[in-house]
Amino acid sequence: MGTDPRDELRELVRATRIYLEAQRQLGLECIPAAPVAGPAPAGPPLTLAEVREELGECTRCKLCRGRTQIVFGVGNPRAELVFVGEAPGAEEDAQGEPFVGRAGQLLTRIIQAIGLRREDVYICNIIKCRPPANRNPEADEIAACEPFLLKQLEAIRPKLICTLGGPAAQTLLKTKEPISRLRGRLFEFRGIPLLPTYHPAFLLRNPHEKKTVWQDMQLLQRELTRLTGRA
Repeated sequence: MGTDPRDELRELVRATRIYLEAQRQLGLECIPAAPVAGPAPAGPPLTLAEVREELGECTRCKLCRGRTQIVFGVGNPRAELVFVGEAPGAEEDAQGEPFVGRAGQLLTRIIQAIGLRREDVYICNIIKCRPPANRNPEADEIAACEPFLLKQLEAIRPKLICTLGGPAAQTLLKTKEPISRLRGRLFEFRGIPLLPTYHPAFLLRNPHEKKTVWQDMQLLQRELTRLTGRA
C-alpha cells in the first residue's frame, strides 16, 4: 500500500514547525520575503526642450546627410491642438521651422479659419529632416524619427491631433489605409482624438479639395469645442 498523502502533509507541517522554532531560538523572528520584480515606475514625460536635446544633431538615418538643419517643431508647448505633417520641404529645411512655405501659408489660413492663431497650436512632422526632392518618408526614416514625435506628443499632452496627409495618419494610426478613406473621421491615438485630413500641399495641387478639408476643419472645430468647453 502507498503512503497516505495526508500523513506526508502532516510530516511536512511538523518539520516546518521544528525549523521555525529553531530559527526563533536563534533570534530570527520572521523569514524575509524575496523581493518581487516589477516594472520600474514611469517617470514624468520629458519637456519639449529635453526631447530636442535628446534628439541632438541626429544621424540616426540617411536623411542627415542631405539636410541643412533639423526641423523640430514650433508653437505652443501646451497646445490643445497639434498638427502633424509628413516632412520638411525646401523652405522648412532652410529656415528650421515646419510649414513656412506655400503649404505652410495655407495651413496658417486654415488655422485662422477655425478661430485660432498659429501660435495657439503646435506644428510638427513625423520626420525632422527633408527627404530628397520632397519625396514621401521611407519606413526606416519614420522608424528612426517616430520615437521623438511620440515624446513631443507626450510632452504637449494635446486634447486633439490633426494629421496632415497620408504618411502622418498612417504612422500614428498604424494603418495602410489611404488618406482618402481616413480623412473626415475621428480616431483615437493613445486616448487622444485624432482627425486625419489632406495635406495643404495636396490642396495646392488639387484646389477643388479645399471644400473637403473645410468640412474636416468644421468637424475639428466642433470636437475641440466639445473637449475644451469653449465655443
